[in-house]
Amino acid sequence: MNLLPLISIIFPVKNEGENVKNTLESLFSTKSNFPFEVIVVDDASEDGCCEFIESYQHKNKINLIKTNGVGLANVKNIGANHSAGKYFFFCDAHLGFEDNWIDRLMEPLLTNHTDAITPAIASMENPDSIGFGQSLNSDLTIKWNQKKNELFETAVLPGGCFAISKKAFEDVGGFEKGFRTWGLEDVEISIKLWLFGYRCHVEPNVTILHLFRKKHPYKVRQEEVNYNLLRMAYLHFNEERIHKCKKLIKRKYLRRVEPIVLADGAIKQRESYYKKRKFDDNWYFKKFGINF
Repeated sequence: MNLLPLISIIFPVKNEGENVKNTLESLFSTKSNFPFEVIVVDDASEDGCCEFIESYQHKNKINLIKTNGVGLANVKNIGANHSAGKYFFFCDAHLGFEDNWIDRLMEPLLTNHTDAITPAIASMENPDSIGFGQSLNSDLTIKWNQKKNELFETAVLPGGCFAISKKAFEDVGGFEKGFRTWGLEDVEISIKLWLFGYRCHVEPNVTILHLFRKKHPYKVRQEEVNYNLLRMAYLHFNEERIHKCKKLIKRKYLRRVEPIVLADGAIKQRESYYKKRKFDDNWYFKKFGINF
């Protein structure tokens, strides 16, 4: 009898071409002692990238869900809602895996050394180029952490691959449901996890390969990215940082976006978050030396 918990590996997909099949081939060819299921959420792809699953040799282990263009954050939430596992692995559909990567990421979760964990992420085209979790610059853009030899804390979990307990994911409400098509979903959930008292770590001795694509699969409008930025600010930041976020947005976009963010219930959601969180945003930015 297998006493190890079931793992749900969730792949959001949007116009991935051959990447989906290559990623699944890599997954099913690697060794793991953990039972796992695969959730593929196809968000209205137009290139037929998931059609092969109907006759795929491992189709019995795959739950294919089709959505109608709901955007990346909600695709991931839908994948989680259809998952039976006690732990969720959110993975891009353009990855390459190594033997026992699941087992080695699960160890710190099962021994309560962390609540969410990411491996080292290397470029598929240049495997010597490796990032070890992420932090934020003074304009809230992403920067990669440098390597450390053992498990260490990270400000941001890269969305390309991270694992989290179902309990922690559900307690923080998952990825931000109010976000538009794409942008900041990984930053927002990482900040939320820390503010709610959960821990995010990097396991630097596990490496997955990531294909850094040259073309974005979603049609992303600047207004939607600005919407997500301002919504994140209203949900989690103090008044000074909300003002700083506004300054990052061009005035013509800000005039359009801010009323929509407020009309969409950001203040009410902020109030519910403030009741649950254990730390404030000053603590988070100071902890990771982020000057914002």
